[in-house]
Amino acid sequence: MKRNLSITEIMLIAGTRVVLGAGIGLLLSGRLNEDQRKAAGLALTLVGGLTTIPLALGVIGQKNAKPTEIRPVA
Repeated sequence: MKRNLSITEIMLIAGTRVVLGAGIGLLLSGRLNEDQRKAAGLALTLVGGLTTIPLALGVIGQKNAKPTEIRPVA
């Protein structure tokens, strides 16, 4: 299965993965005190997970559309 993704979509997907990973890393780390670690880790994990869902559904539901042609303006 082949999907065409724009640079913006790739950056959004990568960004959500980074936030999700940072949240999980904070939950597992010992650098912050327990309350700070849990609050920050849980918030980042939830934001990363919840923002991934609509992006994933958009990519999965995408029809084989033609890529946007880049044309010079002038």
